[in-house]
Amino acid sequence: MSDLGKIDRETFRDVIYPNLGANREDVAVGPRHGVDFGVLDLGDRAVVVATDPISILPELGWRRAGRLALEIVLTDVAVSGVAPSHLAVNLTLPPAWSDDDLERLWLGIADHADRLGVSIVSGHTARYPGVDSSWVGGATVLGLGDHDDIVRPDGAAPGEDIVVTTGPAAEVTGLLATLFPEQLGLSHETVATARERVEDIAAVADARAAFETGGVTAMHDATEGGVAGGLVEMASGAGVRFDIDADAMPLAPGVEAVCDAVEVDPWTVTSAGTLLVTVESGRGEAVAEALRGRGTPAAVVGSVTDGDGVAVDGVSLSAPDSDPSWAVFERFSEE
Repeated sequence: MSDLGKIDRETFRDVIYPNLGANREDVAVGPRHGVDFGVLDLGDRAVVVATDPISILPELGWRRAGRLALEIVLTDVAVSGVAPSHLAVNLTLPPAWSDDDLERLWLGIADHADRLGVSIVSGHTARYPGVDSSWVGGATVLGLGDHDDIVRPDGAAPGEDIVVTTGPAAEVTGLLATLFPEQLGLSHETVATARERVEDIAAVADARAAFETGGVTAMHDATEGGVAGGLVEMASGAGVRFDIDADAMPLAPGVEAVCDAVEVDPWTVTSAGTLLVTVESGRGEAVAEALRGRGTPAAVVGSVTDGDGVAVDGVSLSAPDSDPSWAVFERFSEE
């Protein structure tokens, strides 16, 4: 059986990347491993494009589930430095979900899109037999901006600061505490604190605040593979070395307890909503301060240097072969 989650780099390199349809001149950035978005060149304007699956967890509450699913989808464009503006949504719903469920879900998506200035321009909504999981479709996001505004995850250069928001494993912590509170074997107080981490999934406004503060050269969302995987992808893509101070890394309340309970390294598991940002030398603290002003934990955690790879307190950091949180969710779901 193949690993759950995203395909590995080798499969992408051998199967996906060589077979991308027509070679069009208006594709400025096409699919690349570790890059969250593509870019179309419309002359004096750029269109940033990203697509993602949609996961809806009714246990979060329908409206909140829709809002948080939208955040995950939109963040892949927001990390480009261009604000997401247009959305196409495909919902393939389980037959058991009622019209009332759909209404609450849709209002969660649509109301939050309105708050973020995003217009829903196309879609498909239907129920189909055999759909019985939280993975209920997908969405494509567009953002229109200037070519000079675009930052990529592989844009870091030596001498720059590294800023991280929220810290590792917030998404996994919040979801495990919400979906499987009894199986964690933790106190009610600890589970209640960990459950609050679900709100840390939101990152679109954080990405905009970081970019608008100025000096951002690269930005990445720490999804599958977590902080470790994201940092390694960014350093490898840019051909530089990241030196990280572990003590400077933010760590949200409840994360350590939940990750210890399920025996996973918090740095290696998905944490949608955690942003990894490189910033021009000396400007990292201003970006971190702007994010903290929004109520988001953020800190300068290291610097970009000549070399390659990622070192945490001088010790080499590797990306996980696959995200270990998938095995935890699968095990708990079967118990």
